[in-house]
Amino acid sequence: MSYQVLARKWRPRSFREMVGQTHVLKALINALDSQRLHHAYLFTGTRGVGKTTIARIIAKCLNCETGITSSPCGECSVCREIDEGRFVDLIEIDAASRTKVEDTRELLDNVQYAPSRGRFKVYLIDEVHMLSSHSFNALLKTLEEPPPYVKFILATTDPQKLPATILSRCLQFSLKNMTPERVVEHLTHVLTAENVPFEDDALWLLGRAADGSMRDAMSLTDQAIAFGEGKVLATDVRAMLGTLDHGQVYDVLHSLIEGDAKALLEAVRHLAEQGPDWNGVLSEILNVLHRVAIAQALPEGVDNGHGDRDRVLALAQALPAEDVQFYYQMGLIGRRDLPLAPDPRGGFEMVLLRMLAFRPADTADAPRQPLKPVGISQATVDSANSVAAAPKPAPVVAAAVAPAPAPAPVAIPAPAPEPAPVAPVAAPEPEPAPVVAEADVDLPWNDPVEPEAEPEPEPAQQPAVEPVLETTAEQPDLPPMPLPTPDSVVPEAPEWAAAPIPEPSVAEVDAATPGMDMDDEPPLDEDYIEPDIDSAYSYLDELASEHAAEPAPEPEPEPAAAPATGLALQWLELFPKLPISGMTGSIAANCTLIAVDGDHWLMHLDPAHSALFNATQQRRLNDALNQFHGRTLSLTIELIKPEQETPAQAASRRRANRQREAEESIHGDPFIQQMVQQFGAVVRHDTIEPVDALVAQG
Repeated sequence: MSYQVLARKWRPRSFREMVGQTHVLKALINALDSQRLHHAYLFTGTRGVGKTTIARIIAKCLNCETGITSSPCGECSVCREIDEGRFVDLIEIDAASRTKVEDTRELLDNVQYAPSRGRFKVYLIDEVHMLSSHSFNALLKTLEEPPPYVKFILATTDPQKLPATILSRCLQFSLKNMTPERVVEHLTHVLTAENVPFEDDALWLLGRAADGSMRDAMSLTDQAIAFGEGKVLATDVRAMLGTLDHGQVYDVLHSLIEGDAKALLEAVRHLAEQGPDWNGVLSEILNVLHRVAIAQALPEGVDNGHGDRDRVLALAQALPAEDVQFYYQMGLIGRRDLPLAPDPRGGFEMVLLRMLAFRPADTADAPRQPLKPVGISQATVDSANSVAAAPKPAPVVAAAVAPAPAPAPVAIPAPAPEPAPVAPVAAPEPEPAPVVAEADVDLPWNDPVEPEAEPEPEPAQQPAVEPVLETTAEQPDLPPMPLPTPDSVVPEAPEWAAAPIPEPSVAEVDAATPGMDMDDEPPLDEDYIEPDIDSAYSYLDELASEHAAEPAPEPEPEPAAAPATGLALQWLELFPKLPISGMTGSIAANCTLIAVDGDHWLMHLDPAHSALFNATQQRRLNDALNQFHGRTLSLTIELIKPEQETPAQAASRRRANRQREAEESIHGDPFIQQMVQQFGAVVRHDTIEPVDALVAQG
């Protein structure tokens, strides 16, 4: 008798023998036991997870001579014929080889005939996604309403290619991939029954290589038995698969932890002897780091899918969490850049050396063993060490400050008699900062190795800082200035360090801005300066008119909560008569009159316009009211959202009414209606404008 491969010999013949897929088996068993049978089933999943096997078991359950049950007898002639693949009423069709619509029509012509032996005629269409679109269309009607004695079972590895019309007519079951633990468990059972010696590590290698497919695992096991002369050993399986020894991955990681570049390169040399795929080696390292990170966050969450749970837990205790994240990110970037390396091994070595060179070393729980002296500089340096080393160049500081009188004549004192007001105004500029930083080289943030001749040309380029340099040179107390420490602040710091941007005095502002009224409250808008001269009023009015003519108008104000009545209505009538415009007019348009007590008026302004409001605008509005009424009024404006309609809201409401009337007029025009009905014309509402608006633009 010829040898039968393990994948066929150990194919399940009932639901009880199935490995995994409990979510699918539970639904099918309950449906069969309760006689709730659907006419079309669709099984999806990767190769070797049990799609065809489940379909054949369903065919036995439906046609077993003992009756429709979830546990076929397996002994009757129907069950034996189905197991042997010669049952006449189980029609297995390979859709990959019968994609034409003629093949589908031939199949459908036989659907109308009753089954020959069994209760149901079962059509098993494998790789159904390979059918053409015409074949799917020809199958739709029969798949939706087949004869009562016909069952369709479809199987595919790519359900995305199936039309939605097919999916909606079937019960869909998605089969999951097999986990390495489940594969190893099943292989242990099979090899024990076959009396084949094996090693657990070899089964884990086969379980991972199967990549979720039980059939692939069985086929690889057959190959491993032949390769190992009747035994399944880890060394033979690793050589057969060409996979990487996980022990070498851990050697690389231990070398990283110890900071030993020599051991790291030695581990790479051992890897190179196997001729591995360096991208795959990086992937294995990333997988281990991922499991180490899981072990640090949740130790009980680490699976034993690789058979190395103890080694992962040991790494999780030895490697700081930030190092794990750093190595993982560096490995991801290395995989991206590996195709750009001139040599794959060289690129892999550079990734490891980069991890070694830039490993975090300033954490409290980092490995204490320093890097080996192999010419690799440590990337991270403790800032405390640099501060502690700062006092060493103290003699250099004295030497740098001692020749301070020498730059004084180079500073050319002749420009000093230049106009005095220029020096204070130029002081806030940031250019003098580098000059002073080089003069006071004793500060820790300056470079103590700068040559002494460099500060000489700087005063010639920056004459505004000459007084600072001369003052610094003339003060004899500067050289013994104590070195600042992180816990102290030097109160005797120079004026440039205490105030990098000095505030101008009142006299300087008066000299720079003649005519400024300092009594007025400054406006909130920093770009706006309010002069008191008469020419400024006309300039602002022209500016406001220019803004009004711009194509991007201000957004329409929101409708008022209530219509204007009483004082608010009087303000609507009074506002157009006031001699105001520009920003003052905009503020008044968004106000409403709340109370009038003799000559005391109270108004509310929408806070949305507070950016334009200041004391100057309130004074202008008060002056306009005084001029209109011919007496002195006292105006108070509060930033409270008006409840009644403001002039701006009233104007917006009138514009909206005119626009609506214009659109209604256009739609009601008989000529427009005729064009719409006869020619399918479309009215663009964004081109409709009221007549008064067009006149105003003209």
